[in-house]
Amino acid sequence: MELGLQVAYLFIIAIPIACIAWTVTHEEVFREPREFCVKASREGETLLKRKFFYLFTCEYCFSHYVTIFFLIVTRFTLLYDDWRGYLIGGFALVWVANIYMSLYAFIRVDLKKERIKTKLQEKRVNENTVGKSVTKEKIIPVHH
Repeated sequence: MELGLQVAYLFIIAIPIACIAWTVTHEEVFREPREFCVKASREGETLLKRKFFYLFTCEYCFSHYVTIFFLIVTRFTLLYDDWRGYLIGGFALVWVANIYMSLYAFIRVDLKKERIKTKLQEKRVNENTVGKSVTKEKIIPVHH
C-alpha cells in the first residue's frame, strides 16, 4: 500500500480508537465499572492487579489496548509489511488517537466554560429584569 493511503488509514483508524478509549475512561455510561477499577487500582493487593485495573481509568493507557485490538482486526501496518509495520503503526495510532482525545477534551472544556458563562449571564439578566419590574411598578393606594 502506498504511503499516502497508509497515512489516511492512520488518521481514520485512530478515530474509533480515540472514541472507545475516551468513552470507557471518561463517560457516564461506564462510570460504575470505572469507579470499581479506580478503587482496585489503588487498593489492589499486588502490583500486577493495580496496574491491570489502572489501564481502564487512563485514556492513554487504555488506547494502547484498543489499538492492539484494531491492529488485529484491520491488519494495519505503517511503512513495513512485517512486524515492524505493526509496531510503528501501533504507536502511530496511539499517538494520533491521543491527539484526537486531547483536542476533544480541550473543545469540551471550552464548550462547558461557554455554557457556564451563558447561564451566569442569563441569571444576571433575570435578576435585573425582576428587580426592575418591581421598582418600575407604581403602587396605587386602594381606598375603601
